[in-house]
Amino acid sequence: MAAEPDTCDLLCLDVPKAERVRASMPSVEELERRAAAAKALGDPTRLGLAVALGEAGTACVCDLAWIAGRSERLVSHHARQLKAAGVARSRREGKMVMYELTEHGAALLATVLGHRDEAVR
Repeated sequence: MAAEPDTCDLLCLDVPKAERVRASMPSVEELERRAAAAKALGDPTRLGLAVALGEAGTACVCDLAWIAGRSERLVSHHARQLKAAGVARSRREGKMVMYELTEHGAALLATVLGHRDEAVR
């Protein structure tokens, strides 16, 4: 038995609804930024680092490496990817680099983890 096509058999456009929704859509650039953030949490190592940052608030790469049971080099690489995607931010404190989730990163993490109204710290 052949699968049914996932398209309408006739043009049934609800113009008022379609125009209203189209006008409320984010820009292509905004969608690309949000897709990159979601993609960043699609890797298990990065998701684990985000969870750790959500619990810790802030943490240095050394702490994150110990928490994740991964090398500092690998954690540093993944933390930079979280930062590039806008999920985390970093600051240097002397010889340490401290990471924390951005507000957007915390909200995205809460969504990924299935927490509705609570953002992870």
